[in-house]
Amino acid sequence: MASALKTYGTLIGFVLVVVFFWIEIPDTFMTAKNWLNISQQVSMLAVVAFTMTIVMVMGDFDLSVGSMASLAGIVAALAFHDGYGVGAGVALALVIGLAGGLLNGLLVAYVGILPFVATLGTLTVYSGLAFLVSGGKTIFGRDIPVAFSGFARSGIPFSDTVSVPSLTIVAALVLLVVWFVLEQTTFGRRLYAIGGNKEAARLAGIRVRRLRFLAFGLSGLGAAAAGLMYASRVASANPTQGSGLMLDAIAAVFLGMTMSEEGEPHVLATLIGVLILGVLGNGLTQMSIDSYVREVLIGSIIVLAVATSSIGKARG
Repeated sequence: MASALKTYGTLIGFVLVVVFFWIEIPDTFMTAKNWLNISQQVSMLAVVAFTMTIVMVMGDFDLSVGSMASLAGIVAALAFHDGYGVGAGVALALVIGLAGGLLNGLLVAYVGILPFVATLGTLTVYSGLAFLVSGGKTIFGRDIPVAFSGFARSGIPFSDTVSVPSLTIVAALVLLVVWFVLEQTTFGRRLYAIGGNKEAARLAGIRVRRLRFLAFGLSGLGAAAAGLMYASRVASANPTQGSGLMLDAIAAVFLGMTMSEEGEPHVLATLIGVLILGVLGNGLTQMSIDSYVREVLIGSIIVLAVATSSIGKARG
């Protein structure tokens, strides 16, 4: 029973949270429109958390994802302001995200700096660059093309009154890609081997440095994609818009880790973590509860998830 509770406790908790809000706000919570709204609200977080899972599979962290998301949005907006098309602006932002992620990988894998220290430093660097290139101002209005901002408001019709948001579809595609990479490829298996024991993986012939380098690049790419999604949704870009993504993404991954007997990250389990945070935010907002309560809950969830994961690994 204890083993089953450890494995399925997070999933049971998610169900209990859903039931609680269903009882408290029955008219609006358990509707297709609201759940599609939740999926859109968490789509940016989902993309960051899914790609963060790639890094955390190896036992590493990337604290710079929020700042990178902000920087990517600013870079795209400035490109639009300078007359570049939507495709060019999006591509430039994604290249910046990939380059920033690879820089993190270089510092961690080849220079040998601890991931926490390296990405804490680049968090400050990317945040400073976002303020520097934007002049500390929000970019909005005519600088944002309608084709770009309209993407977040578009979707595939689900019924006469409800559509599946485009941002939800993007998050679902990223989930599918990350799941395939981690669970169905040699690349993913090697990442799990590195997470189990880096030295043993190296002795087995796995190119540990190169894989860590690439994994951080993918994390940066996901952060940039999330920044573009956020900028499209609010039709603007500012230097702090991605600041909350890092904490929530780590919380989502750790929540997912509690569902594994080995305490390993798995992207489908990360999805449950994302949904828990999304449902909490949506339900508390509908109940008009102060946003600081959500921050207290997320902090408590992180502590509980890390403690549970650590206990599971120790017993293993």
